[in-house]
This record gives sequence, structure tokens and C-alpha cells, in this order.
Amino acid sequence: MPASFADTTFTDPSRIRNFCIIAHIDHGKSTLADRMLQLTGVVEDRQMRAQYLDRMDIERERGITIKAQNVRLPWVPRSGEHEGEDFVLHLIDTPGHVDFTYEVSRALEACEGAILLVDAAQGIEAQTLANLYLALDKDLEIIPVLNKIDLPAADPERYAAELAHIVGCEPEDVLRVSGKTGVGVTELLDRVIERVPAPVGDADAPARAMIFDSVYDTYRGVVTYVRVVDGKLTPREKIKMMSTGATHELLEIGIVSPEPKPTQGLGVGEVGYLITGVKDVRQSKVGDTVTAARNGADNPLTGYREPRPMVYSGLYPVDGSDYPDLRDALDKLQLNDAALTYVPETSVALGFGFRCGFLGLLHMEITRERLQREFDLELISTAPNVVYRVVIEDGTEHIVTNPSYWPEGKIRNVFEPVVKVTIITPSEFIGAVMELCQSRRGDLGGMDYLSETRVELRYTLPLAEIIFDFFDSLKSRTRGYASLDYEEAGEQESQLVKVDILLQGEAVDAFSAIVHRDGAQSYGNKMTTKLRELIPRQQFEVPIQAAIGSKIIARENIRAIRKDVLAKCYGGDISRKRKLLEKQKEGKKRMKTIGRVDVPQEAFVAALSSDAQSDKPKDKK
Repeated sequence: MPASFADTTFTDPSRIRNFCIIAHIDHGKSTLADRMLQLTGVVEDRQMRAQYLDRMDIERERGITIKAQNVRLPWVPRSGEHEGEDFVLHLIDTPGHVDFTYEVSRALEACEGAILLVDAAQGIEAQTLANLYLALDKDLEIIPVLNKIDLPAADPERYAAELAHIVGCEPEDVLRVSGKTGVGVTELLDRVIERVPAPVGDADAPARAMIFDSVYDTYRGVVTYVRVVDGKLTPREKIKMMSTGATHELLEIGIVSPEPKPTQGLGVGEVGYLITGVKDVRQSKVGDTVTAARNGADNPLTGYREPRPMVYSGLYPVDGSDYPDLRDALDKLQLNDAALTYVPETSVALGFGFRCGFLGLLHMEITRERLQREFDLELISTAPNVVYRVVIEDGTEHIVTNPSYWPEGKIRNVFEPVVKVTIITPSEFIGAVMELCQSRRGDLGGMDYLSETRVELRYTLPLAEIIFDFFDSLKSRTRGYASLDYEEAGEQESQLVKVDILLQGEAVDAFSAIVHRDGAQSYGNKMTTKLRELIPRQQFEVPIQAAIGSKIIARENIRAIRKDVLAKCYGGDISRKRKLLEKQKEGKKRMKTIGRVDVPQEAFVAALSSDAQSDKPKDKK
């Protein structure tokens, strides 16, 4: 085993191999990365822990990777034409969930090869295919690998044939490994040395390095992760960010193996980190090119598009005085999560809060949990919704991210975002999956048999239909075997309406929703019934109504609390009792005209909680 590479300055590019591990969620990427760390000796056995590269508690608890992590590994091949020679491997462990595809695309920019990992007991899943296509678009060398071959339910022969058919190789070329026991990992690292091409770049040209990630460190400021393409970067030189033109001094430069280690610089093909003392992560934009401030490069590297939020939701503190704390928490969280966007907004019912943009429901759930955990905040999140484009009669366009921004007046067209959905399912569940997609206004785009027992279905669906409980419904209808992946696919015109919930004739903006016209009645009935149970009874009768504009489509009544005014009448004339009842009736009527309904905080939390969202209507076309 060679000595630490931290002391080596400018490794020969022909001795470097940059690769990442891509797979569906829970197929064993982080476990395989653990075995590589142990096998290459960068982590001693006594320091080893499961999911070593996953830094966040929430990642370890849920068993998912949220943030891509890179690590530098020394390796001496045990077989092949390079046997006995010293090499440097740069490994990037990527997330598997569809919400974090942007993390995967960033990692692919820094690599020449990718290990395509498939669970030997589950086979190819939707996200496996999505990540494979991403890697093929970048012309990466693909190494197909079956993981978890030690499981009793593993069927390596069957899934090797399936994988070979998709990648375009022979079944015997598919490597079989076990990330848990370490079987086959040595052969896999040797295969990486053989198959993955060495990085190519001009060592004498002006420095050009691509930023593929950046994180915020409380003590050191922004830590920027880069892949050097041309030239070299050394400590204490002035560098320039080409997109913003900002210049900084390089305070420290180094590698991650697996802890940060300062070096004398980074050369062609090397992956490492830069520290400039900058406190704002937005000055280290992912996809930007770093060059020297003096005699720098003229042309930046081709980056890639920034992530666009797909789902919007309002976040409000339960206690209004926590608003400044929530603002500070979102500022700090955005330093580590470039995909999170937010703008301040106010709600009549909920007070001051923020309208936040997320990549998907898991991203929203993780962000909310991190805010509650890391910053000790209690939050209410409103129902997630997507971005609509509304054209009114005079031709004016409005972008609607919140039902309360729905324009007044006669509406000509409403456009909603649509996504291309890929579902992979056992063939026995085709009928159930197609029925689910049709009920969510889906259009079938195509169907392919990957093998005799597994089918790939392609649908175009409105994004609004899949952000609530589509995934849960898909899993329950297929006994957990189906997998889902989606990508944005523009927009379509649709019959959408805004449903207002009225209490005592006044609209409560927090409960408003934009739904398809055919599902409006269902949504109105559900919300009015739910609120009747949640809102406490008043001294007067309270009508809860669902309305589209001025048309009432559903109604429930909260009965008044009645005081027994006849309790003091023992017998006597009936006119006395009638007089008391008429007096009470007049009082209730007067109270109803001037009374206000105060909705308790608990009712908002219960009505807007994610559990309530699973009751969303199955809109039909």
C-alpha cells in the first residue's frame, strides 16, 4: 500500500482515475464506498463506521444519501496490465433518490467513469435507468455491477442478463460484489483502473477548474470542491470566479482522503477543495469555472443548468416571534443546499413566513426536518403546490406559486407543469399501475418489456398529481415492487380552478387550493368535513363552505353551543318559555353578524399536515 498521497504534488494524470457510484435508492452505494475506504487503507478498522461518508444524522437514520461526498483513495492493482503500479482513485458517492438528481449530475461532471450499481435481489429500478442515461449523455465509461450477491433472495444470473441487455455488454462482463462482506470489491477497483480513462488536460495552459459542490463550514467559511481540468492551482495565489468576476485569495487547497488534508496544490485531473475565507456560498456557484486572477483562462468550462424548484410550500413558525430565527435558519441552510429557494410572504391566518421552493417532496421533508432539528424551530408547512401560468382575458400573464396569488377576473387559459414519468414494475401489476396513472390524468407514452417479468411504463403526468400521495399509492398497488422516476417536460393547458374555503363567509387563504375542475367537489367536501371536526364550536352556528369564485360547491355547519335558558322555568305558562327562546334566538343572530371565528393553531397544523395531504382527491380528466 503506498504512503499517503497528501504529500504528493501534482500527480501524473495517467495515474488518476475519477469515477462515481450511481444507483437507485437503497441499492448499497454507501456500503460499497465503505468497503473501498477499508480496502484502500484510508480509514482504519477501529475508526470505521457504517455509511462513513454520510455526514448528517438524518442521512444515517434514514439510510439515504442526501449530499454527494468525494474521497481520494490510493490503490495498487492486484491483477491486469497495471498490476503493482501506484494509482490515485477519486470516488464520488452520489444520492439515489429522484429529488437529488441534480447532485448526481454535478458529480458526473467531475468524472470519466461510473459504477452502475444494481441490487441482485431487486434488479433494475427507475432511478437506475435515469442515472444511466445521465452518465451516457456525458460519455462516461459505464462499469455494470451487481451488489448484495450474499443475500438469500439474490438472483445474479437473471439480473446480470437484464443489466447486460440495457448497458450493451455480455452477462459475464457484469461484476458481482457484496458491499457488506467485501467479496469482489478488489476486482472492481482493478476493473476501474483498466476501464476508466485517465483525465485529459493541458498542464501548461492557464488554470481552469470546475466547481462541482460547495458547503458551508461555521469556522472556515465556504469550502469549494473542484475538479482541475487544465493547468494547476497553488496556495496563496489570487483566483477568479469566471461567472461573477469575483477574485479571492486561496488560503488553503487540499484533498479529501477521507478527511481534508492540505497539499501544495492540485494539477490536471485532480479533485480537491479550496478555502478562500468567503462567507457567502453564492460566490462559489456550482458549475462555475475557477481560474487564476492574473493571466487566467479566457473561456469558461461548459457548466450545466442550475436546479429549478419543482414544488412550492409555505413555511411558518408556530410562534410568530420565531420569524427572525426562521429567516436566519433558512439563510444558513441555503449555504449547504443551493437548490433551496425562499421569499418572504404573509398569510392572514398564519402570519409571517416564507414561500420555499423544493426539488420534490423528499427534499421538502428533509429541509423541514433539518430546520426543526438543527435550529430548534416549530413549523407549520402549507400544502405543497406547483407553479402555474395563468393568462387572463386581456392577455396579461401571471405566475402563480401560491393559491392566494390567483388573479381576479375572467381567465382565458391556465397552464400547469407536466413531467415525464418512468415506472418499472413486475408485469403482473401493469393493470393496477395503468389504472392509477389514468386516474391522475396521465397519458401513456410507451411501454417496454425489460425482461419477461419486468415492464417499463412511460407516462406524461401533471406534476401536481404526483407531489401528494402518488408514490405511496404506486407502492401499495404493487406490493412495494414498482419504482418511479420523473423529469420535467414543459407545461400543458388544463381546466384548473381555485377552491376557497370560507368560514363565516370569509376566505381563509391558508386552506385555498388550485385543483382540476373535476376534482374540486371532492377537495371541497374533504376540507369542509375535516374542518368541522377540527374547529371548536362557537356560541353561534358557523357555516364552513367551499367555493369556486362565487359558486358554493360544498358546505358543513358547526352547530352552536346552546345554553339551556329554560332551566329556571318549572312549569308555568308556555308563553314565558317562548319569550326566553325568542330572546336567545335574537342574541345568537346578533352574535353571528358581529362574531369572528378564531381557528386554533392546532386546527391549522392538523389540516395542513402531510397526513391530511394524503387525502387529496384523485382528479380525473
